[in-house]
Amino acid sequence: MQTLQLDSINKSFGNLEAVKELSLAVAPGTIYGFLGPNGAGKTTTIRMIMEIILPDRGRILINGAPNTSPAVLDRVGYLPEERGVYRKMKVREALEFFAELKGLKKSAHKKKIDAWVERFGMAGVQMKKMEELSKGNQQKIQILTTVVHEPDLIILDEPFMGLDPVNAELVKEVILEQKQRGTAIVFSTHLMESAEKLCDAICLINKGRKVLDGEVKTIKRGFGRNHVILAYDGKSDFLKNNGVIESYNDSGNYVEIKLRPGANPQALLAAAMQHAEIFRFEIAEPSLHEIFLATVKEA
Repeated sequence: MQTLQLDSINKSFGNLEAVKELSLAVAPGTIYGFLGPNGAGKTTTIRMIMEIILPDRGRILINGAPNTSPAVLDRVGYLPEERGVYRKMKVREALEFFAELKGLKKSAHKKKIDAWVERFGMAGVQMKKMEELSKGNQQKIQILTTVVHEPDLIILDEPFMGLDPVNAELVKEVILEQKQRGTAIVFSTHLMESAEKLCDAICLINKGRKVLDGEVKTIKRGFGRNHVILAYDGKSDFLKNNGVIESYNDSGNYVEIKLRPGANPQALLAAAMQHAEIFRFEIAEPSLHEIFLATVKEA
């Protein structure tokens, strides 16, 4: 049984069709990337899953049951993109409050909360008001409220936003642990590098419609191995008016290149060596970033 299933979901606001005939399925123990440009319909879809807004048509199932039941939604952990805390509430009070909202009794959540605050380095601030914490620590508390009740489905909307590298690594570890526990995780982000490293499967939507769906490794194989990753020091003149290059994304000293069909990668390397010192030259599958850009442009 799928943990999350959407069947032909539709949602309009006046004349704007925000989500159109969207179907997807997320299995237990899967990290599922829900991707798309701004305004694609990601947040609208997530809000329909959480029953914050209702679909005009279609069906949403969580563990095989409609998402209209509070008991069903109690098995979901949700971190929205729009961060918010009860500013006057103390940290410990907030954690206990949200645990009990999700059906945990005090006897059940005390040890869980103790363990989480210790792990997140928050034990010393439990008696502080939420407004006294830094934004990063407020976000860590919100992440704890998302996972403390050990949900079957976790929905994370930009979970790394505002976190320093140390805490981002800690959150990544938590995500992977939840996956190992069998939790299905819907991971919405604009950071393609994070999605590529973490996600087992993705759904890319554009203008409310699904344009790409499937396992990351299968999708990347379908785009072929006509891509080159090149790190260099020097001029980028070799990228211009080069007959073997179809397109490229240059970040300055690091470039991802899509070759023309049938092009010889060695010809590119020879041209590059005339203008720059080459530190890395790798023929590879396209990155998720490249797939994202190419698919959205085509759509």
